[in-house]
Amino acid sequence: MDAPAARIALYGDAVFTRHTLVVIDFEGLTPQGRPLVPVEVGACAVKASGGDLAEVWRFESLMAPPAGVSVTPWDVRQTGITDAMLATAPPAGQVIAALDERLTEPPYRLVAHHAATEAALIAGLRSWCPRLAAVPLLDTVRLARHLYPRLPSHSLDTLLAHLGIPRPAGRHRALPDAEVTALLLRRLLAEGGRTRWRSLYDLDAIGGLAPKRPPHRPSEQPGLF
Repeated sequence: MDAPAARIALYGDAVFTRHTLVVIDFEGLTPQGRPLVPVEVGACAVKASGGDLAEVWRFESLMAPPAGVSVTPWDVRQTGITDAMLATAPPAGQVIAALDERLTEPPYRLVAHHAATEAALIAGLRSWCPRLAAVPLLDTVRLARHLYPRLPSHSLDTLLAHLGIPRPAGRHRALPDAEVTALLLRRLLAEGGRTRWRSLYDLDAIGGLAPKRPPHRPSEQPGLF
């Protein structure tokens, strides 16, 4: 069970409580010989309130893949996303720019499960999301490894089972995965908040990632977006 709010020092850290935590997840395609191509993004923004996390806003959208990149049968089995669903989706740059426009009340931290993947995808879209691309990240995998070092795996499904958090309907769609990662984050903050992290500084030291800045490859831009 979660620790009582009065015992979680983290919620008394003024720096932490000023931040909005944007829990983000991408779903993507993995065409042969190419990096991961994002085709859906979901985000759930939460903020400390009354010794807990309260939702502030949410965002979700499909994103059209580049020409010549199709959904495979494995992708359909995994996510339920089909070529027909992506045929009318807006371009990735347009979608990520709309998410970027939500970041009007800094400061922020992005949160993701295996955040290096999200960091790389955001970096590839940074021309359209300069605010989002500059936000540091927190990785729930790193936080979970610190709390539960003896678990054989720190995958999202393993952690949900370990903590008794129900696996969401629509698992492997972006917004449901972002929402359940927000639930996971809430549990991690509570369970580690008594002894492991008492401030945002502690969280950054254990689970923080800097924004990723990829090498400039202008020739890739037209094909990607």
